[in-house]
Amino acid sequence: MPTEILMPALSPTMEEGTLAKWLVKEGDTVKSGDLLAEIETDKATMEFEAVDEGVIGKILIAEGTENVKVNTAIAVLLTDGESASDIGSAPAAPTPAAAPDATAIPAAPATPVAAPAVSHGARVFASPLARRIAADKGIDLGSLTGSGPHGRIVKADVENATAAPKAASAPAPSAPVAAAPKPAAPQVSAEGVAKLYADREYTEIPLDGMRKTIAARLSEAKQTIPHFYLRRDIKLDALMAFRAQINKQLESRGVKLSVNDFIIKACANALQAVPAANAVWAGDRVLQLKPSDVAVAVAIDGGLFTPVLKDADKKSLSALSSEMKDLAGRARNKKLAPHEYQGGSFAISNLGMFGIDNFDAVINPPHGAILAVGAGVKKPVVGDDGQISVATVMSVTLSVDHRVIDGALGAELLKSIVDNLENPMGMLA
Repeated sequence: MPTEILMPALSPTMEEGTLAKWLVKEGDTVKSGDLLAEIETDKATMEFEAVDEGVIGKILIAEGTENVKVNTAIAVLLTDGESASDIGSAPAAPTPAAAPDATAIPAAPATPVAAPAVSHGARVFASPLARRIAADKGIDLGSLTGSGPHGRIVKADVENATAAPKAASAPAPSAPVAAAPKPAAPQVSAEGVAKLYADREYTEIPLDGMRKTIAARLSEAKQTIPHFYLRRDIKLDALMAFRAQINKQLESRGVKLSVNDFIIKACANALQAVPAANAVWAGDRVLQLKPSDVAVAVAIDGGLFTPVLKDADKKSLSALSSEMKDLAGRARNKKLAPHEYQGGSFAISNLGMFGIDNFDAVINPPHGAILAVGAGVKKPVVGDDGQISVATVMSVTLSVDHRVIDGALGAELLKSIVDNLENPMGMLA
């Protein structure tokens, strides 16, 4: 029986995507690992690989089609002995499963590791051919360990397994009688808002996947994360002089360091100096990280990315500068892989380049904190000798998740960041 190729979930928040381009055509022979298509997720354009071998019998979704739900059949794969005439008997596509919760901690290991399939009502990642063979042999997919990409169960896993009776699901306990919930505040519908502006001229802009994800994650962040804010002014004169000196020495190598490169390094070093603040919220526990993995917000058309510079404390300023330029460039072209923008424990959002003096950034879960960076401006300051002078001052605000970092610990982290930036030569030691 022909096997349906389904729209994959290529990121933790993906519910639907755009089938940007087919890399195969009907009649092509493919094997596991061959590239089938390019798919635009809510964050990036990614290549989709085959997990089974066979012949592309029919393409069901044309390239360029938008809003294709996850688990929708996009093509039909014919295996040995099957022909195009058998396509009419292909099984119906399953109802699309719910997409992963956007509030879950994204996991993006650099190398996929085989993991036991999830059963008992949760989604099982298995190829259509593996599902069919398992059904024929009476094998419970939930009992198998997948060897395919991201732990997906493939044909070989099922063929090497022996049939075993499925465990009977335990009867659901009777639900306790709960108190009647308080009535929720009435929500204004989209139609209701549109009626308010019925006599005004406007352009309706539909939400794409990225904007939907941003709306969901930031709503969750502000509603569930107990933010508190710590503010400091940083004198940049020593940093600006030091930067000019280094850039002159690096000019022959074509390297030019930005103030943002120093901020990344300062935060990475501070996370090592205050290791208790290098942590994330994991629902029922706190995970304290050892490496300094720092995310940096990058604005793109219609949204933003937060690519992560891993082990930033161990890298030179020139290496950080080069990596940040590469990540930012690929972010703007939506060419980042999920593992390049997921993870990290700390983030930086710099709006100083737009002339913003100061602002409060929203924490990107599961991060423990985010540093909002304003512009460096000339201000009068009082020195230790009581004399007034003019200095370049930058205002920063540290937004902190109080579940992860308490006030005194957050203040210690921010002090370390300030010390690094006001004494930049120490960051090279």
